[in-house]
Amino acid sequence: NEGPTFLPSKDKSTDGSISLGQSMTWNAKKAIVRYIGGVKFGKGEWMGLEVVDGGGVHDGTVMGASYFECPAGKGVFAQVAKCSSTNDSRALHSLLLGV
Repeated sequence: NEGPTFLPSKDKSTDGSISLGQSMTWNAKKAIVRYIGGVKFGKGEWMGLEVVDGGGVHDGTVMGASYFECPAGKGVFAQVAKCSSTNDSRALHSLLLGV
């Protein structure tokens, strides 16, 4: 029984503002950055987040591609470009949601 093969993650976002393993707020919930890089479902640089208390939509695998591993229902993706300009959680929340 072999597990999934994960696509390689970068250690930091292109602009250096986000690091693998970094804690942040997503949708008013604590999340941990588990993946940084390109994805098959969109253009640009994305980050895969594990939402600590749940509220995500997957387990790190999206459309058959495994990016990172987390419990089911705790994984989400967000575009790095929409949140790299700030580390303030309130502003980050607004940028991630596009509001």
